[in-house]
Amino acid sequence: MTVQGTADRKEIRVLQLYPRDMNIYGDYGNALVLKRRLEWYGYHPVMLTYDPGDEFPTDPDILIGGGGQDSGQDKIQADLLGIAEKLRGLAEQEVPMLMICGLYQLFGHFFETREGFRIQGIGVLDVETYGTDNRLIGNVVSESEQFGQIIGYENHSGQTYLGSGVEPLAARVTTGEGNNQNDDGEGARYKNVLGSYLHGSLLPKNPAIADFLIDTAVHQKFGERITALQAPETAGMTLKNLTDQARVTAATRPR
Repeated sequence: MTVQGTADRKEIRVLQLYPRDMNIYGDYGNALVLKRRLEWYGYHPVMLTYDPGDEFPTDPDILIGGGGQDSGQDKIQADLLGIAEKLRGLAEQEVPMLMICGLYQLFGHFFETREGFRIQGIGVLDVETYGTDNRLIGNVVSESEQFGQIIGYENHSGQTYLGSGVEPLAARVTTGEGNNQNDDGEGARYKNVLGSYLHGSLLPKNPAIADFLIDTAVHQKFGERITALQAPETAGMTLKNLTDQARVTAATRPR
C-alpha cells in the first residue's frame, strides 16, 4: 500500500539509533542530510529516533547510527542486544543502513578492549574490533568502486578487521588509516548495511552515499527510483557546486 505524506508526498521513515548516547563529531548531520535530500527528491521524511527503553518503531525505511565514547557503548549495549533480532531481520530484508564508528563496531561480532574485555556486538556485519594504544585520528580520503572518492574524518582507537562475509566500503585509503593499520580498507558492507569510521558528518560531503540510501529505500517501498534533485540555489550556487567545493576542501586538508 502506498503511504501518502504531507502534500501527497510519499513517506520515507528514517530511524536514528541511540542519538542520545551515540552522536559525536557531527553524526547527527547524517539525519539532517537525509531529511533535506528526501524533501528535494519529492518525498516526505518521517524522522524517528530510538534510545534505550523506547518502543522500536515499526517499518523503518532507512536506519542510521553514530559514534560515541566507550561509556556510550556501555549504556546502549544491553538494549542493542535486545533489539538485535529485529536489526538482523531488517538487514536480511536489505533495508538500507549506515552505521558510524561505535555503532559500526557493535554491528560486528564484538569490540575487545585493550584490557581484554569483550563488548558483544549483534553480528550484522562480519567484523571484529580490537582496542589498541594507537588512536587513528585525522582526515581520510578513500576510493570506492560504487561511490567514488569517500571523504571524512576518523577518530578511533579500536581497529576493525573484516571477515569473509563482508566487503570494505572503500577498498583503498589514500589518506589516513581506515579500519586498521594493517590493510587498505575503510568501512564494511553487507547487503545494504554500510559501516564506516568516517565522521564529519559523512553524508554532507558524500552525497552519493546519501542517495544510495534514499534510492534503495524508495525502490523497495514504492518500486521507483529517485529522479532530479530539486534543490534551491544558495547565493547563486547550486547544491552540486557547494558540495563539490566542500569535497575539494576536505580532501586537501592536512591529515
